[in-house]
Amino acid sequence: MNKRVIKSTKSRRKLANIRKDNLQQILQVAENIFAERGYSGTTISSIADEAGLPKANILYYFKTKEGLYKGVLNHLLIIWMNHMNEMTECSHPRDALRNYIVKKVRQSKDHPNASRIFAAEILHGAHYLRRALEEELKDQFDDTCRVFRSWIAKKWMDPINPEHLLFMLWTSTQAYADHSLQISILMGKERLDEHDFEQGIELLTQVILKGCGVQPK
Repeated sequence: MNKRVIKSTKSRRKLANIRKDNLQQILQVAENIFAERGYSGTTISSIADEAGLPKANILYYFKTKEGLYKGVLNHLLIIWMNHMNEMTECSHPRDALRNYIVKKVRQSKDHPNASRIFAAEILHGAHYLRRALEEELKDQFDDTCRVFRSWIAKKWMDPINPEHLLFMLWTSTQAYADHSLQISILMGKERLDEHDFEQGIELLTQVILKGCGVQPK
């Protein structure tokens, strides 16, 4: 490979990294502003100003405010579905369920605004999210329920209802984002700390595994 080709390849990789960084920055800023101001109170200009990028850069990745809003929601859905997809028929529920709980609680800790936006969207009828719920998330939901049924068939856990197990996992882990202010006030704290999240993980793991009849090592 000659020097010109090597230089061109490095330039393309550098540009790709810059675009990836810009995209992540835009999504993070948009997540925070949409959570604070809601969809109607948010503008592309306010996101551009907060991100320190020209408005044209935002519109390069997302043509409209609606497109950016959907991008934030879909980004969260992809993360959640990836966590679900890590639970396989070959993985034991003792480890797989714990890992899922850890990642979902960590997601609530590190990206609470994303969960709040998602919850608000659902409460308002899921206008921008309905297609993804009916298609991508529904497919992943059905796949994960099949995994749970395979664990039951192998007698790795009790014959519980797979659908309601997922609903319980979602609501219990996302509570640390959606209701963090309420939880903090009731615990007499300014905000939840690392120890609180660790305690939550341990309790949820204990309750879920015991409730599913999963035997410890």
